[in-house]
Amino acid sequence: MAIAEISIIPLGTKTPSVSKYVARAVNVLQKEKDIKYQITSMGTIIEGKLDKILAVAKKMHEGTFNTEVTRVITIIEIDDRRDKASSMKGKVSSLTTALKH
Repeated sequence: MAIAEISIIPLGTKTPSVSKYVARAVNVLQKEKDIKYQITSMGTIIEGKLDKILAVAKKMHEGTFNTEVTRVITIIEIDDRRDKASSMKGKVSSLTTALKH
């Protein structure tokens, strides 16, 4: 499993608030199967097979465009560990354990 953080940045909107445009990208994600996600204040964390993550990222990017949004920047950061299984929950658990020491 791969883990990716995706940040969608709509540009050229009439207001500095972009949550309604970002919601369009998350709506696309909510319709997907076989993928886990967690919304954060600065992006969305996605867990799944790499091919699926990349396909969903493209759909999220495309889903943000409309007549009010004609430019979108999408930033994708991927953690694809091949030596052992990795998950969002496991990464947080590992960090929490390290903080206790």
